[in-house]
Amino acid sequence: MGSKSNRSGRYSEEFKRDAVAPVRSSGRTVTEVARGLGVSAEGLRNWVRQDRADRGQGTPGELTSAGREELKRLRRQNAEQVKTIEVLRKAAVFFAKESDR
Repeated sequence: MGSKSNRSGRYSEEFKRDAVAPVRSSGRTVTEVARGLGVSAEGLRNWVRQDRADRGQGTPGELTSAGREELKRLRRQNAEQVKTIEVLRKAAVFFAKESDR
């Protein structure tokens, strides 16, 4: 099995994949597998849910991992654009006042 990644509180994708596998293949419950791995059952349940979505077996409207990453990227891009627009708005106000002088 993989190990924790460098980011505190986060597990590597390899670890998550390896943790989900026995839930899918062994018939053991999420709680049993989580206890054996020393992770929370709710965390493992989320990983299993994400694995199903990534395999096209999730609920309608559920995002795949790629979709989640794209959404994060778009939100970051949107935040940057909001900041840019605010700077441009302030510059327009400043230069409008300067031209009135």
